Amino acid sequence: MEDLNQLAVVISQEGHILLPREIREKLDWQPGTRLSVELAVDGLRLRTAQPFAASTVDAVFGSLQYAGPALSIEDMDAAVATEAERGRNA
Repeated sequence: MEDLNQLAVVISQEGHILLPREIREKLDWQPGTRLSVELAVDGLRLRTAQPFAASTVDAVFGSLQYAGPALSIEDMDAAVATEAERGRNA
């Protein structure tokens, strides 16, 4: 097998490239995998695309409305523990 860090690909007339099977298998990139393409100093960087754009707490703060009474830290910790246990038993 070739060195996976030194494989060469060819750009087609349409601008397509074919990623070698060894690379796709190593990265578990199945057909339909969305990739982000980033310019780098020495070429391009391909990464698995994130399903959502990065955001900050300030950008989303208050987006989920809660109209009930304020909960204590202990109540919130208990709710998180309950959901974690429910997830383990699912």
